[in-house]
Amino acid sequence: MSELIDNRKQRRETLKKIILDIHQNKNPQELKERFRDLLSDVGATEIAALEQELIQEGLAETQIKSLCDVHVSVFQDSLDKQPKAQEQGGHPIHTFRKENRAIERVIQAIRPILEQIQAMTQEANFNDLLKNWKSRHEELLEIEKHYSRKENILFAYLEKHGVSGPPKVMWSIQDDIRAQLKQVSQELLNPQAEKSSILELIKTTALPALQAIEDLIYKEENIMFPMSMETLTEGEWAAVAEQSDEIGYTLVKPDFGWIPSVPAEPPVDPGAFPTNHDQGNDGAQGLLPFETGAMTLEQISLIFNHLPVDITFVDENDIVRYFSFGKERVFQRSKAIIGRNVKNCHPPDSVHIVEKIVGDFKSGKRNFAEFWIHMNNQFVYIQYFALRDSEGIYRGTIEVTQDVQKLQTLQGDKRIYSEE
Repeated sequence: MSELIDNRKQRRETLKKIILDIHQNKNPQELKERFRDLLSDVGATEIAALEQELIQEGLAETQIKSLCDVHVSVFQDSLDKQPKAQEQGGHPIHTFRKENRAIERVIQAIRPILEQIQAMTQEANFNDLLKNWKSRHEELLEIEKHYSRKENILFAYLEKHGVSGPPKVMWSIQDDIRAQLKQVSQELLNPQAEKSSILELIKTTALPALQAIEDLIYKEENIMFPMSMETLTEGEWAAVAEQSDEIGYTLVKPDFGWIPSVPAEPPVDPGAFPTNHDQGNDGAQGLLPFETGAMTLEQISLIFNHLPVDITFVDENDIVRYFSFGKERVFQRSKAIIGRNVKNCHPPDSVHIVEKIVGDFKSGKRNFAEFWIHMNNQFVYIQYFALRDSEGIYRGTIEVTQDVQKLQTLQGDKRIYSEE
């Protein structure tokens, strides 16, 4: 047994050395020849584990990302030989693969358009080709839902099993693709775009973006998805499927057929997060469970009191039950209003408006109302929202108030954190 463990350890260290040699600009083809036997049966999960270990040992994620394609080329022969799973329709991985086929069809439709634009000697059909490209590009932008489901759902469950490095690398690659697609969108929306700028765009951005998407599909289907299938439990896959509808799908709809035999499993047990007050006690003590997490009463209070808005809650019986207590408040509230009827908390000349809003909310006529006023050098935006439970029954109203004067002055983008 010890000999087997030693052999596995030696194999792992040798494979890691190969990856490190790649980062030292060693010839990938020479490495493939040198380690042909060892590389012949390297699986997706093993590759992901190797990259995870190297990151934990100090290799920067940016380095893994920069040579990701070289890694794949070294292990490609082994990856191509691994069995191709056939997940049942409706399983999240089946849906991801189905989306990939649709994405590939869009790419196959875009490439000839770009080739025609590049080959043009006359500009007679230039605008028509741009129109066709724009239409196909809009379809390609649907890839955001595919990427978002991986980042926000699948990666969360992989991290639960200690797999965080490879997902971060893939997320970074997806962000690069997003930036390229955004650049293409901006140029295609420019009515003054000239042929020379479009040709440059095709060469430096559009074609590299299409290639990057195709390369990422290979990494998904030969590394990420097989590794995920070996890692996640059926309950976790049930949760991935359950949460996917909210984000949506890219160019397709999931098939039907796969039905998990166990309930959906949350990514993390709320009890795994003890608070400062819970140290030494039951980890879940004091946590209030929600559909999307769990927090202590103190944490909830801190959140409400630090939001840049004033919030007041009136229950279904028109009784004021709560208001937030932030540092910068638009309307002053005192604790004495708690338990009062909401109509008694407003001036006589405006109480009829409050009663009308609440009446419309209760009857189901409306779910939202808004007002904006200038007051004390502030531009105050006031919103009212009807609260309804899962059966649509009215459970109260929240009032949200904020000074939006600064928001009106915002222009352009701010993408860099400043110390001011």
